[in-house]
Amino acid sequence: MKTGAKVLIEGLHRQGVTTIFGYPGGSVLPIYDELYDSPLRHILMRHEQAAAHAADGYARASGKTGVCLATSGPGACNLVTGIATAYMDSVPLIALTGQVPTNLLGNDAFQESDITGITMPVTKHNYLVKRVTDIPQVLADAFYIASTGRPGPVLIDLPKDMMTGTVPDEIIITPRPAIRGYQPTRQGHPRQIEKAADLIREAERPLIYAGGGVIAAGASAELLALAEELMIPVTTTLMGLGAIPGDHLLNLGMLGMHGTEYANFAVTESDLLVAVGVRFDDRVTGKLSTFAPQARVIHIDVDPAEIGKNRQPEVPIVGDAKCVLGELLARLQKKQQPSAWLAQVSAWKRDHPLRYRDDGLLHPQYVIQRLSALLDGGGVITSEVGQNQMWAAQYYCFKEPRQWITSGGLGTMGYGFPAAIGAQYARPGEQVFVIAGDGSFQMNIQELGTVAQYDIPVKMVILNNLYLGMVRQWQELFYDRRYSFTELPAVDFVKIAAAYGIDGMQVTGASGVDEALKAAIATDGPFLLDFRVEREENVFPMVPAGAAINEMIGGRER
Repeated sequence: MKTGAKVLIEGLHRQGVTTIFGYPGGSVLPIYDELYDSPLRHILMRHEQAAAHAADGYARASGKTGVCLATSGPGACNLVTGIATAYMDSVPLIALTGQVPTNLLGNDAFQESDITGITMPVTKHNYLVKRVTDIPQVLADAFYIASTGRPGPVLIDLPKDMMTGTVPDEIIITPRPAIRGYQPTRQGHPRQIEKAADLIREAERPLIYAGGGVIAAGASAELLALAEELMIPVTTTLMGLGAIPGDHLLNLGMLGMHGTEYANFAVTESDLLVAVGVRFDDRVTGKLSTFAPQARVIHIDVDPAEIGKNRQPEVPIVGDAKCVLGELLARLQKKQQPSAWLAQVSAWKRDHPLRYRDDGLLHPQYVIQRLSALLDGGGVITSEVGQNQMWAAQYYCFKEPRQWITSGGLGTMGYGFPAAIGAQYARPGEQVFVIAGDGSFQMNIQELGTVAQYDIPVKMVILNNLYLGMVRQWQELFYDRRYSFTELPAVDFVKIAAAYGIDGMQVTGASGVDEALKAAIATDGPFLLDFRVEREENVFPMVPAGAAINEMIGGRER
């Protein structure tokens, strides 16, 4: 006979899982007992939220489904922010939670929480297991749901008696997914693809607007081929960075609230927008009624719910981005010569570059630029949320997909550091850096213990301005510099790292940036860098709330 816990661990192994991020507790002790001599690697995080973020980072860096594990009640509830983060950014994740025994469900038992009810709005699907024999099928279905169509998190709630209960050894342990009514569309409709091809042929000022869906679908090669074949400029969302090399002639960088001026100008003047794997969210569009006002829209997305949600397209195409772009490219083989449109876009790039003051002081943008140069645009970069995130997005030259890992939709402070831990396990041979602010780094600073215990070679770059920087920036610009509860006391992060046995350096001037970054890169283990940057540096350009995206402030050198 096998216990439910053993069936679970065997099932995870057969799904190709190698690494689980978790935190033990009473209701999951049967699972942890099986993990004790299991081939699966378990990473003990210091907080359940961090476990979810680490599994998320693992998934984004690898393209596989991440797995996290927590006990019932508070442990399960602590996963919710991480699950919501994955849901908003379409990340394949399996969250395993312990639960009180089935005979106590609904009785307000010790450490009971209705985690399936709590997470229903932020999961693609969830399960409460009530029969041990259901575990293999639930696992097969959950992994299939999480990783197909529009990816997303799936939660499996496991009552303790389901883990201690037994089933015969001959139980079927490799069932096929069996989900009636769930059939994600991969192939775009041929007639719609032909309509899209016609619009592209007719356009004089076409622009590709690419998002995280391109990376999730593994469609970067197809996107680049289409852009190069037809010489169409490309702008990406925050989640789409890396879908096209950052130094490519056709790349306009990020658009939207903190996008490049030239990307926002191009969107405003385009006559055709080829939107791929995007959702026209408010941080991209600004005032929706003025977004791409002259453009007809082709919208390609695997999730039909996104089509027409914010902007009604002339040509909607439901399907996998890789498949649809491949079909579209097959219909558009004629290479166009550089046009007046490309000349105009090039002029905008030349005349409106990203810039900041060159005054010899320690600016955060300079730190990002030097890191990008020293890594030659390589490595894996995760970020926290706020100014640090925007500077990384603007000034790091990402060359490939899955290099850039950040919380886009939910904007979760405390995400980047544990996500870097997951990314390092997904890609152990690569340099992994987390870019953080001093505020967001402290949200999951306890994970220094995880990094120290396992000697995880994550490099931590803290852009320390002693503020909750992005909130302070809004207070400066729109609240008459009334810095209400955004100033932070000075923290010696190097000493905190040293308490965990982690090396670090504090840098106070621009002249020390390269030396510090090179020391971190050369270190085999973890390393923390505390850059004391200009305190009131702002992220520019910036589209104020309610403005059109071509109505930016702060784009010129001040």
